[in-house]
Amino acid sequence: MVSEKLTGLYADYRKAYDKLPADGRLMPYDWINLPSTMPGRWLPYSQMLNEFARELANSINGFTGDVRRLRAWSEIVQTLSNPEKLEVLREFIDPLSISAMIFPYAIKARFAFAVAHLSHQANRLRSDDWLDDLKVDHEIHFGMADAHAGGWRSYKRFKRAAEDINKRQFQEATGDFRNAYNHRFPPRMIIGITGIVKRHVPDDGSPPSYRIGGLPPLDLAVVVKLLKQERDRCYVTFDQFRDLVNEQTEAIAVDGD
Repeated sequence: MVSEKLTGLYADYRKAYDKLPADGRLMPYDWINLPSTMPGRWLPYSQMLNEFARELANSINGFTGDVRRLRAWSEIVQTLSNPEKLEVLREFIDPLSISAMIFPYAIKARFAFAVAHLSHQANRLRSDDWLDDLKVDHEIHFGMADAHAGGWRSYKRFKRAAEDINKRQFQEATGDFRNAYNHRFPPRMIIGITGIVKRHVPDDGSPPSYRIGGLPPLDLAVVVKLLKQERDRCYVTFDQFRDLVNEQTEAIAVDGD
Protein backbone atom coordinates (compact mmCIF):
# COMPACT_ATOMS: atom_id res chain seq x y z
CA MET A 1 0.00 0.00 0.00
CA VAL A 2 2.80 2.42 0.89
CA SER A 3 4.59 1.56 -2.34
CA GLU A 4 1.46 2.20 -4.41
CA LYS A 5 0.86 5.50 -2.62
CA LEU A 6 4.43 6.66 -3.21
CA THR A 7 4.22 5.66 -6.85
CA GLY A 8 1.10 7.75 -7.24
CA LEU A 9 2.67 10.74 -5.48
CA TYR A 10 5.75 10.49 -7.67
CA ALA A 11 3.52 10.44 -10.75
CA ASP A 12 1.84 13.64 -9.48
CA TYR A 13 5.27 15.18 -8.97
CA ARG A 14 6.35 14.31 -12.53
CA LYS A 15 3.22 15.95 -13.91
CA ALA A 16 3.96 19.09 -11.91
CA TYR A 17 7.61 18.98 -12.98
CA ASP A 18 6.76 18.68 -16.67
CA LYS A 19 4.36 21.64 -16.45
CA LEU A 20 6.94 23.99 -14.95
CA PRO A 21 7.91 26.86 -17.25
CA ALA A 22 11.46 26.97 -18.52
CA ASP A 23 13.71 28.43 -15.86
CA GLY A 24 17.45 28.69 -15.31
CA ARG A 25 20.12 27.79 -17.81
CA LEU A 26 22.85 25.23 -18.34
CA MET A 27 26.50 26.12 -18.01
CA PRO A 28 28.37 25.42 -21.26
CA TYR A 29 31.12 22.92 -21.98
CA ASP A 30 33.92 22.94 -24.55
CA TRP A 31 34.42 26.70 -24.44
CA ILE A 32 38.14 26.68 -23.59
CA ASN A 33 40.37 28.30 -26.21
CA LEU A 34 43.93 27.03 -25.86
CA PRO A 35 46.34 26.20 -28.71
CA SER A 36 46.59 22.54 -29.68
CA THR A 37 50.34 22.69 -29.11
CA MET A 38 51.98 24.59 -26.27
CA PRO A 39 55.22 24.54 -24.30
CA GLY A 40 55.30 21.68 -21.81
CA ARG A 41 55.15 23.99 -18.80
CA TRP A 42 51.49 24.69 -19.61
CA LEU A 43 50.42 21.06 -19.34
CA PRO A 44 49.34 21.37 -15.67
CA TYR A 45 47.32 24.50 -16.47
CA SER A 46 45.57 23.00 -19.48
CA GLN A 47 44.70 19.73 -17.75
CA MET A 48 43.46 21.43 -14.60
CA LEU A 49 41.41 23.89 -16.62
CA ASN A 50 39.71 21.12 -18.57
CA GLU A 51 38.78 19.34 -15.34
CA PHE A 52 37.81 22.40 -13.30
CA ALA A 53 35.65 23.95 -16.03
CA ARG A 54 33.83 20.65 -16.57
CA GLU A 55 33.26 19.97 -12.87
CA LEU A 56 32.10 23.51 -12.15
CA ALA A 57 29.59 23.22 -14.99
CA ASN A 58 28.51 19.81 -13.69
CA SER A 59 28.04 21.19 -10.17
CA ILE A 60 25.99 24.21 -11.24
CA ASN A 61 23.92 22.21 -13.72
CA GLY A 62 23.24 19.62 -11.03
CA PHE A 63 22.20 22.42 -8.67
CA THR A 64 19.87 23.80 -11.33
CA GLY A 65 18.24 20.38 -11.69
CA ASP A 66 17.77 20.01 -7.94
CA VAL A 67 16.12 23.43 -7.65
CA ARG A 68 13.67 22.58 -10.43
CA ARG A 69 12.78 19.25 -8.78
CA LEU A 70 12.24 20.91 -5.43
CA ARG A 71 10.04 23.53 -7.06
CA ALA A 72 7.77 20.78 -8.38
CA TRP A 73 7.68 19.05 -4.99
CA SER A 74 6.81 22.35 -3.30
CA GLU A 75 3.57 22.36 -5.29
CA ILE A 76 2.75 18.74 -4.45
CA VAL A 77 3.29 18.90 -0.68
CA GLN A 78 0.75 21.70 -0.28
CA THR A 79 -2.02 19.15 -0.87
CA LEU A 80 -0.66 16.34 1.37
CA SER A 81 -1.50 15.24 4.89
CA ASN A 82 1.27 15.19 7.48
CA PRO A 83 1.79 11.39 7.19
CA GLU A 84 2.07 11.75 3.40
CA LYS A 85 4.53 14.62 3.80
CA LEU A 86 6.71 12.42 6.00
CA GLU A 87 6.65 9.67 3.38
CA VAL A 88 7.69 11.87 0.47
CA LEU A 89 10.29 13.62 2.63
CA ARG A 90 12.03 10.36 3.44
CA GLU A 91 11.69 8.91 -0.02
CA PHE A 92 12.25 11.91 -2.30
CA ILE A 93 12.61 15.39 -0.84
CA ASP A 94 15.23 15.07 1.90
CA PRO A 95 18.04 13.82 -0.41
CA LEU A 96 17.27 16.58 -2.91
CA SER A 97 16.97 19.35 -0.35
CA ILE A 98 20.15 18.42 1.52
CA SER A 99 22.12 18.39 -1.72
CA ALA A 100 20.65 21.70 -2.87
CA MET A 101 21.20 23.46 0.46
CA ILE A 102 24.86 22.46 0.51
CA PHE A 103 25.56 23.32 -3.13
CA PRO A 104 26.02 27.13 -2.75
CA TYR A 105 28.80 26.72 -0.19
CA ALA A 106 30.42 23.88 -2.16
CA ILE A 107 30.28 25.66 -5.51
CA LYS A 108 31.73 28.84 -4.03
CA ALA A 109 34.62 26.86 -2.50
CA ARG A 110 35.22 25.06 -5.80
CA PHE A 111 35.46 28.37 -7.63
CA ALA A 112 38.10 29.53 -5.14
CA PHE A 113 40.04 26.28 -5.54
CA ALA A 114 39.97 26.45 -9.34
CA VAL A 115 40.93 30.11 -9.57
CA ALA A 116 43.78 29.76 -7.07
CA HIS A 117 45.31 26.82 -8.93
CA LEU A 118 44.85 28.23 -12.43
CA SER A 119 46.10 31.70 -11.56
CA HIS A 120 49.10 30.26 -9.75
CA GLN A 121 50.09 28.47 -12.96
CA ALA A 122 49.23 31.41 -15.23
CA ASN A 123 51.50 33.63 -13.15
CA ARG A 124 54.43 31.89 -14.85
CA LEU A 125 53.90 34.59 -17.47
CA ARG A 126 54.49 37.36 -14.97
CA SER A 127 57.84 36.41 -13.50
CA ASP A 128 61.03 34.73 -14.67
CA ASP A 129 61.63 33.48 -11.12
CA TRP A 130 58.16 31.96 -10.63
CA LEU A 131 57.98 29.78 -7.51
CA ASP A 132 55.63 26.88 -6.92
CA ASP A 133 54.47 28.25 -3.57
CA LEU A 134 50.76 27.47 -3.63
CA LYS A 135 49.36 26.02 -0.38
CA VAL A 136 48.40 22.35 -0.20
CA ASP A 137 44.91 21.64 -1.53
CA HIS A 138 43.07 21.40 1.80
CA GLU A 139 44.34 24.88 2.77
CA ILE A 140 43.13 26.62 -0.40
CA HIS A 141 40.37 29.20 0.08
CA PHE A 142 39.54 32.65 -1.25
CA GLY A 143 42.55 34.13 0.49
CA MET A 144 44.70 31.97 -1.79
CA ALA A 145 42.71 33.07 -4.83
CA ASP A 146 43.28 36.71 -3.82
CA ALA A 147 47.00 36.14 -3.44
CA HIS A 148 47.49 34.42 -6.79
CA ALA A 149 44.80 35.94 -9.02
CA GLY A 150 44.87 39.55 -7.84
CA GLY A 151 47.14 40.64 -10.69
CA TRP A 152 44.65 39.59 -13.36
CA ARG A 153 42.33 42.31 -14.61
CA SER A 154 39.19 40.14 -14.59
CA TYR A 155 39.64 38.86 -11.05
CA LYS A 156 37.90 41.72 -9.25
CA ARG A 157 34.67 41.18 -11.17
CA PHE A 158 34.91 37.45 -10.57
CA LYS A 159 35.43 37.92 -6.85
CA ARG A 160 32.52 40.34 -6.51
CA ALA A 161 30.26 37.79 -8.19
CA ALA A 162 31.55 34.89 -6.08
CA GLU A 163 31.14 36.82 -2.84
CA ASP A 164 27.40 37.06 -3.51
CA ILE A 165 27.06 33.27 -3.24
CA ASN A 166 26.15 31.86 0.19
CA LYS A 167 26.11 35.25 1.90
CA ARG A 168 24.90 35.76 5.45
CA GLN A 169 21.36 36.58 4.32
CA PHE A 170 21.01 33.12 2.74
CA GLN A 171 22.56 31.43 5.76
CA GLU A 172 20.24 33.20 8.20
CA ALA A 173 17.14 32.61 6.08
CA THR A 174 17.84 28.86 6.02
CA GLY A 175 18.80 28.48 9.68
CA ASP A 176 22.46 28.17 8.66
CA PHE A 177 21.43 24.79 7.26
CA ARG A 178 24.73 23.75 5.68
CA ASN A 179 26.80 24.42 8.77
CA ALA A 180 24.23 22.93 11.13
CA TYR A 181 23.80 19.83 8.97
CA ASN A 182 27.52 19.12 9.08
CA HIS A 183 28.18 20.03 12.70
CA ARG A 184 24.92 20.04 14.67
CA PHE A 185 21.27 19.41 13.78
CA PRO A 186 19.68 21.55 11.04
CA PRO A 187 16.10 22.72 10.82
CA ARG A 188 13.77 20.17 9.29
CA MET A 189 12.18 20.64 5.89
CA ILE A 190 8.36 21.05 5.71
CA ILE A 191 7.50 19.28 8.97
CA GLY A 192 9.21 18.73 12.33
CA ILE A 193 11.00 20.77 15.00
CA THR A 194 14.68 20.72 16.00
CA GLY A 195 16.76 22.55 18.59
CA ILE A 196 14.14 22.21 21.30
CA VAL A 197 16.71 22.93 24.03
CA LYS A 198 19.32 25.60 23.38
CA ARG A 199 22.26 26.43 25.64
CA HIS A 200 22.79 30.17 26.07
CA VAL A 201 26.15 31.55 27.24
CA PRO A 202 25.93 35.26 28.20
CA ASP A 203 28.66 37.63 27.04
CA ASP A 204 28.92 39.21 30.50
CA GLY A 205 30.30 36.08 32.15
CA SER A 206 27.05 35.08 33.82
CA PRO A 207 26.37 31.35 34.17
CA PRO A 208 24.98 29.56 31.10
CA SER A 209 21.27 28.91 30.91
CA TYR A 210 19.08 26.54 28.92
CA ARG A 211 16.15 27.78 26.89
CA ILE A 212 13.22 25.74 25.67
CA GLY A 213 11.82 26.57 22.27
CA GLY A 214 12.79 25.02 18.97
CA LEU A 215 13.36 25.77 15.32
CA PRO A 216 10.28 25.51 13.10
CA PRO A 217 10.59 23.62 9.80
CA LEU A 218 11.60 25.40 6.64
CA ASP A 219 8.89 26.16 4.13
CA LEU A 220 9.86 24.40 0.90
CA ALA A 221 8.37 27.10 -1.33
CA VAL A 222 10.42 29.76 0.48
CA VAL A 223 13.55 27.61 0.28
CA VAL A 224 13.07 27.19 -3.47
CA LYS A 225 12.97 30.98 -3.93
CA LEU A 226 16.18 31.35 -1.93
CA LEU A 227 17.88 28.57 -3.86
CA LYS A 228 16.90 30.12 -7.18
CA GLN A 229 18.68 33.30 -6.12
CA GLU A 230 21.79 31.31 -5.21
CA ARG A 231 21.58 29.40 -8.50
CA ASP A 232 21.47 32.64 -10.48
CA ARG A 233 24.47 33.96 -8.57
CA CYS A 234 26.37 30.82 -9.54
CA TYR A 235 25.54 31.56 -13.19
CA VAL A 236 26.97 35.07 -12.93
CA THR A 237 30.09 33.77 -11.21
CA PHE A 238 30.62 31.13 -13.88
CA ASP A 239 30.42 33.86 -16.55
CA GLN A 240 33.05 35.87 -14.69
CA PHE A 241 35.18 32.75 -14.25
CA ARG A 242 35.12 32.31 -18.02
CA ASP A 243 36.24 35.92 -18.49
CA LEU A 244 39.16 35.39 -16.12
CA VAL A 245 40.16 32.15 -17.84
CA ASN A 246 39.90 33.76 -21.26
CA GLU A 247 42.18 36.57 -20.12
CA GLN A 248 44.74 34.00 -18.98
CA THR A 249 44.47 31.69 -21.99
CA GLU A 250 44.86 34.60 -24.41
CA ALA A 251 48.12 35.46 -22.68
CA ILE A 252 49.25 31.84 -22.64
CA ALA A 253 48.46 31.42 -26.35
CA VAL A 254 51.09 33.99 -27.33
CA ASP A 255 53.71 32.63 -24.96
CA GLY A 256 56.74 31.13 -26.65
CA ASP A 257 59.10 28.40 -25.56
